[in-house]
Amino acid sequence: MTACSDPEASGSVPISPVEKAASPVPAPPPVPKKLTLAVDRPRESAGVVVQGVGDAPYNYAPAVMRDGGRIRAWWCSQMGIAHPGGDDILHSEGPSLDGGFSTAAPVFSGSSTSFDAMHVCDPSVIRVGGVYYMYYTGASRDDHANGSSIGVALSPDGVTWTRANQGRPIVVPANDVIRENVYGAGQQSVVHVDGWFYLMFTDTTGRASHPNGAGQYVLRARDPLFTKGLQALGDKGMEPVAATNLPRTRSVVEAFSADWMWIDAVSAFAIAHSTDAGTTVTFWNEDFTRQPFDPVLIPGVWREGPGLVRTPEGHAPVDPVDPCGRVSLDVLRATVIGGANAPTDIRHFGLDAVGMAGCATKSEASALDRFAVPSPENTVDLVVGDEVLRFERRSVAKELARAVLDERPAVVDSLPVAARVPAGAEAVRSPDGAVGLVLDGKLWVVGSVDVAVLNSSPVKAVSAEQWSRYARGGELTAP
Repeated sequence: MTACSDPEASGSVPISPVEKAASPVPAPPPVPKKLTLAVDRPRESAGVVVQGVGDAPYNYAPAVMRDGGRIRAWWCSQMGIAHPGGDDILHSEGPSLDGGFSTAAPVFSGSSTSFDAMHVCDPSVIRVGGVYYMYYTGASRDDHANGSSIGVALSPDGVTWTRANQGRPIVVPANDVIRENVYGAGQQSVVHVDGWFYLMFTDTTGRASHPNGAGQYVLRARDPLFTKGLQALGDKGMEPVAATNLPRTRSVVEAFSADWMWIDAVSAFAIAHSTDAGTTVTFWNEDFTRQPFDPVLIPGVWREGPGLVRTPEGHAPVDPVDPCGRVSLDVLRATVIGGANAPTDIRHFGLDAVGMAGCATKSEASALDRFAVPSPENTVDLVVGDEVLRFERRSVAKELARAVLDERPAVVDSLPVAARVPAGAEAVRSPDGAVGLVLDGKLWVVGSVDVAVLNSSPVKAVSAEQWSRYARGGELTAP
């Protein structure tokens, strides 16, 4: 009651401004300036690089992965395998983005009975822990009367697939709004970042979609079926939710059939979606509170949504010369051959975006993994995960590195030195031929006796039991 009454009537004594100074209001932290990235190295394939087979005229919505030394693509086509007139998913691979792909083969088709009875399409493929996960759009009939939904399948090799979740969808339409566009939920893209599976997708019934149904929503979870630690992006950021079909209140881009990837060097998502002049790439930071860069346009003709060229976990490939400032934006996308209703096949378009000013934090230093940089001790540091190995000989570090940078990024100073590698350090070989350097009592597997020779390290053969007893430092096989 005292706080609400007249101070004089209550007998209390007012406190003067001298006796109680107003607490200063802290200034809000400065918002980093949005950068405009330069672009260079525009590229375009001379012709079609991925195409269907037989009577499969429409080839579109590719998922593209750099998998070892090959480029792999999965995309929509019409082979009529499970259901005449339905969409199937095809697969092909080749040595480069500009051609030489193998003959396409169907690898996944409709179930004939479930939510995906007639159509399976819009594949998004990642590989985590040796397992390939394919997220796909399924529809039971041609008119989408029941709405599309999102399913997932598993594979040991990216070719032979088994439906997960007992063949049921993991995401269905929210049905927040009834629109003329009854497509539903689909056109998904998945990335794996810091133990989270992030799913971006279209839902024409979502509350925040454009009146024509365009919009991209985001869910994330700790498991590939989106059941553990499930969160949805809303007006307050990522928040826990009980189901994947609760009201969709925030879209990250007004588009259909978008694809995305994670750029480690700047802790940001890049979202590719078709616009009038080609493919526009927009950017969001990790918590979707700001867009760190202006959009970038990859020009050229298109017919359906683009597929970004990504690493197995859906990350941007790291540039071998400028890992902190440059990112390759390459897409495979359907293009029209002939008139407006002519068949579509898939071509390559791309460019580099430059000037990201990345690798500013320890988490962003992951882009420097396996890069060698100058050391403050007139030696060479090799970044390995979130620590460094300090090599006496540059030639040895170079053998194990993706590349040797001329300048040392400041963030490397924050990484601990895990071990030093003097010339002549102890080297051992297992009975099966594996070679490792023993540094401070830990075994660092280098994969080749050539590394030991470069380091002037005599190699001692050890038994399998002795090899297994060494504490492990890490794998240093050539990247």
